[in-house]
Formats: sequence, C-alpha cells, structure tokens
Amino acid sequence: MKWFELEKKYIIQFYRRQEVLFVRGEGCWLYDENGKKYLDMIAGIATVSIGHSHPYFIKRVCEQLQKLVHVSNLFYTIPQIKLAEKLSEITGLDKFFFCNSGTEAVECALKISRKFTGRKKFVALKNGFHGRTMGSLSVTWKKEFRTPFEPLIKPVEFVELNNIEDLEKKVDDETACIILELIQGEAGVYLAEKEFVKAIFDERSEHGFLVIFDEIQTGFGRTGEWFAKDHYGFKPDIITMAKAMGSGIPIGCVGVTDEVSEKLSKTEHASTFGGNPLACTASLATIEIIEREKLVENSKKMGEYFRKRLRELSDDVRGLGLMIGARFENAFNIVSEALKKGLVLNATSNDNLRFVPPLVIGKDEIDYAIEILRRVIRS
Repeated sequence: MKWFELEKKYIIQFYRRQEVLFVRGEGCWLYDENGKKYLDMIAGIATVSIGHSHPYFIKRVCEQLQKLVHVSNLFYTIPQIKLAEKLSEITGLDKFFFCNSGTEAVECALKISRKFTGRKKFVALKNGFHGRTMGSLSVTWKKEFRTPFEPLIKPVEFVELNNIEDLEKKVDDETACIILELIQGEAGVYLAEKEFVKAIFDERSEHGFLVIFDEIQTGFGRTGEWFAKDHYGFKPDIITMAKAMGSGIPIGCVGVTDEVSEKLSKTEHASTFGGNPLACTASLATIEIIEREKLVENSKKMGEYFRKRLRELSDDVRGLGLMIGARFENAFNIVSEALKKGLVLNATSNDNLRFVPPLVIGKDEIDYAIEILRRVIRS
C-alpha cells in the first residue's frame, strides 16, 4: 500500500504500527480506507473517551476555530480561565498550568516539587510510566526506554508498588516528591493498595515532600470516578492530567494546591501553545459531554460488566471502571488476529491486554468484543 511505503520513507520509525489505515471514526467505531468497520478498545490510548466525532464536541471546536485559536499566554483568554475554574471544581485542586501533553505536565510537576521543597531527590514507582522527555523519563521505570539516554536526571529512587517497607527505606528528608500512578497503565493496569497510598501520606507528614498523582491516563471518568484519587480519599499536592482531557486535541495540565502555588513565581515555567483557546474549548466541551451523558457513571457500570465478561476468558482480570488489564498468553498475536476480525486491541506485554475503550461503550459493543476475543483465542 502506497501510504505504508510513504510513511516508511518520510517518518522516523519510532512506532510499531498495526497494518491498518484509519480514515474516520464514529462513537466506539473506526473505519479504514476501504470502509471496513472496527470496534475500538483503545480510544487513542485512553484519550477519545467521549467517542469519535461527537457532534457537540465538533460544534464547539468549530465555533472556537472561527473565533480565536492562539494568542499566547501574554494575554488573557476566556476559555482558559473557564477551564481552570471547572478543573478546580472536579479535581479539588486550586490553581492550574496548561501545557500540551502528559509528559510536559510531568516535567512541570517535577520542577515545581524542586522549587517548593528546595530538594533534588525524586521517588517514583517500579513499573511506572510518566513520559519520554528527559525529566519524565528519569522517573519512568522501564530500562528499555531509559538506557539509551542516560545519564538522566538524578537522584531518583524507585519503590516497589504496594511495598510499604521499601517505601520507608527510599523516602527521606532529601526527597522533593514521590510521583505515582494510582493505577499503572503502561505496566498492564495494576492498582495501588489503599494502605500503600496511606503510607505515602504518612511519610509525607514526617519528611515534608510533595505527593504527585499522575492522572494522565486515569483522569476524566476512566476509572468510574472523575479521577482515580477519588477511589482512595487522598488529596495530592500536585496532579498531572492530559489524554482524555481534550478528546484528541492536544492539551495537558498541572493542578496544585494554594500552598504550593504561593511559592511559585513568574518566569519559572511557560508554554507557548499551552492553554490556547482551541484546546481549552475542546476540554470544556469534553467535560460537558461527560457530565451530560453521565459517562463517569457509565464507565463504572460498563467496567463492571466488561470485567465480568472477560473473566469468562481470563483468570486474571484487573482494573477500575473502563481501565482494565487481563492476562492472555500470546497477547501480541491476539492483537494482530483480532484486528483482522474488526477488533482494535492493545497489548502492554505478550501476556497482557489493556482495554481502555471510549466511555460511551455499551453492553452490545462489549459482547461483540468478547465474541471476537473468544474466536481468536480458540482459533
């Protein structure tokens, strides 16, 4: 196919792409250049939560395109201020900085933690993923990502998930922050235990470091609550957001408490495109759709149903809401074979599938996915 050949000729080969060319989407479905229909279980990696081509989303974004796209942060714009106000309501944090992606949000959060505490040491979690820029990569666990670019930012300590004893050994009075995903997405959907999260805040009280919740993948209804933190009952000092925040329009965000914000000064961080009117309008429209269509509630309900159905095929199913991991042998092959049958899947390893479909998914689509999975496994 000429498009595949042109891609190889002109695009740096950082990606392992599946051999399909998508040209449009609608709801939970994607369509290739031949009109073949595919059920989307990835949603742009937990990004297109309101479904593809949502009419209200398109209307709002098009209206903003006709008004104003970008003027820089040298000036005030209404969508940015409105979005910050709304985020305060749904996150419980006080002040916000807008950027363009999750990894940028993590970079900002790490800088803030060093500025606030005056310390250098970062603590992160084994098997955690926070991005691929130099700062975010420094607190990302996977050696395959890290090794080619060392030396990275130091010092960094990695703690085993849910190991309180290991946590107590690694954090100290030199720690600027601990950053963690409450549900480790790239690792395969593994949950932090409430006792472990409580231990983090106990150590925070003793040592005075900041706690960063990376909600880049878990935010905006993905887990059956607005944010994964809502399952745990703890308020972080800093939260990072992106992915579903703009339904595919690039936007990232850092939220902080007033206490943290008071120590930050002008010129210490910035973003040329961050918080532009178009991206902020896309995010506001996304939040409105999630609220109007009760997609947080649907995520919880359909997530429970999906996990129940997956247990017919796998004895290891994990997750909250519509962020689900399940053990399947030869997962990479399952992904390839399922694609041929019209099901778009994602494998985080060769023994694990991750399911993060649009939050608009219903029982019929879940049943369709289960039936194709069953056929692929038995073939």
